[in-house]
Amino acid sequence: MEIRKATVNDIKEIANLMEHLGYPTTIEKMKKRFSNIESSPDYHTLLASYDDKTVGMIGLVKGYYYELDGLYVRIVALVVDSNHRNKGIGKQLLKEAEIWAKKIGATGIGLNSGNRPERINAHKFYKKSGYAEKSVGFAKRLI
Repeated sequence: MEIRKATVNDIKEIANLMEHLGYPTTIEKMKKRFSNIESSPDYHTLLASYDDKTVGMIGLVKGYYYELDGLYVRIVALVVDSNHRNKGIGKQLLKEAEIWAKKIGATGIGLNSGNRPERINAHKFYKKSGYAEKSVGFAKRLI
């Protein structure tokens, strides 16, 4: 397994992984999104390859606390191809995310995960990886 930073040349693979995450998209839409993401120094995207195939991705963003001093990292996307789960790929992506977070001086790392039935295994994975259930998330669509 190899973990590396994503580039614009990975758009097709990233779009494919978004479908495994439950958010189908086109290559053109993903290209536009990734262009915005890649242009911001506060974002960091890593890909996992297994047997020379891109099978996982983690998207990270640096943020600053209002209530504390310092900064934190949010995991805004984490996905492993459904045909390659339970092989340690997600675990390695989380490990690399935590390494990056520490490298940039973050004092915490967190994520939101939907409360849909298909996310139950993901929740177990996060808990097993040392993440604690700490809050309830809310969202509102503006368009």
